[in-house]
Amino acid sequence: MSVVLYCRAGFEGECAAEIQERAGALGVYGYCKTQPNSGLVIFECKPEEGDHLARKIPVAELIFSRQLFVKVGELNNLPVDDRIGPMVEAFAGSQLAGRLWLETTDTNDGRALSPLCKKIAHPFENALRDAGLLTKEDVANRPVLHVLFRSTHAVMLGYSYSYNHAPYPMGIPRIRTPKGAPSRSAAKLAEGFKVMIPAHELEKRVEPGMRAVDLGASPGGWTSVLVYHNMMVAAVDNGPMDAGLMDSGQVNHYREDGFSFLPKRKNVRWLVCDMVEKPVRVAHLMADWFIGEWCHDAMFNLKLPMKKRYAAVQQYLQAIRDRLDEAEVWGYELSAKHLYHDREEVTVYLRRKLKT
Repeated sequence: MSVVLYCRAGFEGECAAEIQERAGALGVYGYCKTQPNSGLVIFECKPEEGDHLARKIPVAELIFSRQLFVKVGELNNLPVDDRIGPMVEAFAGSQLAGRLWLETTDTNDGRALSPLCKKIAHPFENALRDAGLLTKEDVANRPVLHVLFRSTHAVMLGYSYSYNHAPYPMGIPRIRTPKGAPSRSAAKLAEGFKVMIPAHELEKRVEPGMRAVDLGASPGGWTSVLVYHNMMVAAVDNGPMDAGLMDSGQVNHYREDGFSFLPKRKNVRWLVCDMVEKPVRVAHLMADWFIGEWCHDAMFNLKLPMKKRYAAVQQYLQAIRDRLDEAEVWGYELSAKHLYHDREEVTVYLRRKLKT
């Protein structure tokens, strides 16, 4: 048995390094099989250990992995006239599942298989229900069956637990970006809000009327997401802002350096930052805002080096923790994720714990 992980193509090494470290911390030792630019990592281990990892490694806490499931079988010669039969047979003996996800890797070759997945999804679900392997209706509190198509005749099959997986097929969420957003970077913050803020805390952390600061805002991609959520935004950048955003009445533009700007009052709920700067410098800036109690939540991007990117992210996060610990700041949470809309960066979320 093995554990299968999805990631962005080109980041297989980072995904492999992370799963090996996290598995090792649980006393599970195995090895990774990867192919460059495949968007896929396979961690080989003992059968009972694969299930243990699927239970104990929180997928939400993994930085470079979008999804994780336990592989229970692999078929490499599916007949064209009956793909479904062998796959149902391969799942025989599995516990009752609540959903079936037919998936591909996030690559050009993988996306070319999407029409096949859509074509067989409904009859496959019916066959699994007839076999007593899938609930009559989709339910969220049962395991998910994963079928990863590698080609028209080759699949990997497995499962993930309802309480520990990314709640989207392939680990890729569907998001909405504000209409007329002035740059594609808006998708990064929109995804960050959806993926990184715990669902049960979203209404408390993102409310209309909150005050926000966007450092390095021009032309306003991230500002547009804050405006979409009906926040009042201080957009800080020496460059110009989108005219439509300025017409919203929700944005004040400060032509200042993002590294020296501070608001007049400590009433900022959200600090966001997508500046193209040295990551350690940005990390220290975010920590300083947090230490000075200038903000309650901060979401920001840290650019990645060309090599040893997982180690670099660990270094950046530790620099933030060290700075906060030195200032005796407690009651915070820190997480990072290589989001679908991230490329050579990770999105980091620093937040104060909500009062219960």
